[in-house]
Amino acid sequence: MKISVIFTTYNSPEWLQKVLWGFYCQTDADFEVVVADDGSTDETRQIIDRTRDETGMAIQHIWHEDNGFQKCRILNKALLAAKGEYVVMTDGDCIPRNDFIAAHRANAEPGFFLSGGYFKLPMDISKAISREDIAQGNCFRTSWLLDHGMKHGIKFMKLNAGPLRATIYNKLTLTKPTWNGHNASCYIADAFRVNGFDERMRYGGQDREFGERLTNIGLRAKQIRYSAICVHLDHARGYENKTDWEMNRSIRAATVKNHVTETPFGIKQINEQSTRS
Repeated sequence: MKISVIFTTYNSPEWLQKVLWGFYCQTDADFEVVVADDGSTDETRQIIDRTRDETGMAIQHIWHEDNGFQKCRILNKALLAAKGEYVVMTDGDCIPRNDFIAAHRANAEPGFFLSGGYFKLPMDISKAISREDIAQGNCFRTSWLLDHGMKHGIKFMKLNAGPLRATIYNKLTLTKPTWNGHNASCYIADAFRVNGFDERMRYGGQDREFGERLTNIGLRAKQIRYSAICVHLDHARGYENKTDWEMNRSIRAATVKNHVTETPFGIKQINEQSTRS
């Protein structure tokens, strides 16, 4: 089964490079990367081109002009470009552990989508991570993180669980499995069944709304937060605002209440616009 990994980026070349290194180090190499670029400058393209040349990775760069926060639209364009049967979605600020793809592949199952989590890092540790740290798995080790100033806590369980304990923790966790944009996956046909992401939505819950429509078509969510591991690099969120959150909550509420399965502002509308033009 060919997998397409999709993640968004926007003028974050340092973080993008670390994420690409993470995917280069995967134990399961049967996948492509589709970078959904929401209007970055040419530095982002240069990093992608250089990494493709250096590593031989299959990387598509899907870009559109910068017109404000259009994450849902660029994700839909990336879905249209994806060549895989199965899609793993993460973010351009999440470095995957070397078994990230293998965990998604092992747990993929028709009729389900997978719900993973992340381990959040502060800015100083985010900056300190080197290519060698990613290749050797240092940034996923408790000892390395503690040596770099991370405070110990219960969330370290995500990093320390082996395969057996991860399976047990996934079943016992009280955290509800939802579509989390930083770590989730499904068959790409199911993403098209719900017409992709709702392009009315800006920052705040747009990933969850996509998952709620997957649930509305009958898919069940499977928890893999202790199996598919990624670390989240710190960053500012200058695009977040109250008005967008309120609009997004309204759309989500309507999706749940009305059992909406297909957004009227998604992939099909991109195709219709392309036909008219």
